[in-house]
Amino acid sequence: MNTVAVPTGRWDKVEFYTSYFLLTVLVTVIGMRLSFDGVWQMPQVDLVLSTIALLLVVGSFWFGRHNRRLRLWVIAFASATQLVPMVIRQPVLLFPLIGALIPVAILVGCLVALSKKNHSAGPSAGS
Repeated sequence: MNTVAVPTGRWDKVEFYTSYFLLTVLVTVIGMRLSFDGVWQMPQVDLVLSTIALLLVVGSFWFGRHNRRLRLWVIAFASATQLVPMVIRQPVLLFPLIGALIPVAILVGCLVALSKKNHSAGPSAGS
């Protein structure tokens, strides 16, 4: 009979993999944005902030391995460098961003609930 490894349910593992997924998404988004700079010129401030954010995000895969606080600060900074300049130029973009907080809040709530789930009992009958 095969035994299946049961996740520990600890928040640090959930946060670790989630933050690395977010870093991967940020590398993709910022990289695409910078690659389109040759086609559509970005404002100089956006170009500089995006370049710094890309370097920090790529570097955080290495220097943020054991430092959760640093990883989260890099994610927050890189996200802010992409969102804040757009919202300042076009304030109407704030409404879809506020609307996007709803599924993000649901996702965070699910992650917290999963991290606190009691794994000592076997799987429930419905799963």
